[in-house]
Amino acid sequence: MFIRNEKLNEYMRLYPVVTTLIILNIVLHLIKIIPGIGPIMYLMGIGSNEMVAYGQWWRLITPIFLHADFMHLLMNMFSLYIFGPDLEKLIGKMRFITLFLLSGVFANVATYFLQPLSYIHVGASGAIFGIFGAFLALVYYTRDNIPQLKQIILPIVGISVVLTFLGSNINQTAHIGGLIVGFIIGLSYFHPKRIMSWKK
Repeated sequence: MFIRNEKLNEYMRLYPVVTTLIILNIVLHLIKIIPGIGPIMYLMGIGSNEMVAYGQWWRLITPIFLHADFMHLLMNMFSLYIFGPDLEKLIGKMRFITLFLLSGVFANVATYFLQPLSYIHVGASGAIFGIFGAFLALVYYTRDNIPQLKQIILPIVGISVVLTFLGSNINQTAHIGGLIVGFIIGLSYFHPKRIMSWKK
C-alpha cells in the first residue's frame, strides 16, 4: 500500500479519477501563469470569505483546483498521486470523486465559518485530508483484523496533522475539516454492511 511502481500508462488506466484530478490541477496551474487570462481566472476562483459572503458560492469549490505556487501544487499532487490510487481502487471511481469533492467543499465551508472575513485560501489539501480521514475510517473497522494497516495509516495521518500546525501559511481549518468529513464519509463507505452490498 502507498508504493507506486506502475508505469505511467498503467497508472492512468488503473486510476482514472486520480489521474484526471492531477491533470486538471496541473492544467489550471499552467493557465494561471498565462498573462491576461491566468490572473483573472485565479482571482475569480480563489477562496475568499468576503466574496462568499457577497454570494459568490462557487468559491467554496474552485479553490480545490487552484494552488498558490508550483511547490504548493507539487506537494498536494504528490500526496494525491501516492495516497489516492489505493482508495480509488477500494471504493470505486464515483465514491472516490464524491469523497474528494465533499471533503474539499466542507473544508472550505469550515474555513468560511471559522476564519475571518478577510481570509483568502487555495489548494486541494482539504480534499486530500479527506482521503486520510477515509483511511482512518478503514482502520477503525479493521483495527482487530488488519493491525498492519493501523501501523501504516496512523503515523502518516499523525505526521500530516502535526505538520499542519507547525507550518506557516497553512489552512489548518481546511485540513482538520477535510479530515473529519473524510472520516465520516469513510465510516459509511467501509461499514461492514455496505461492504457486503458491494459484493452482491
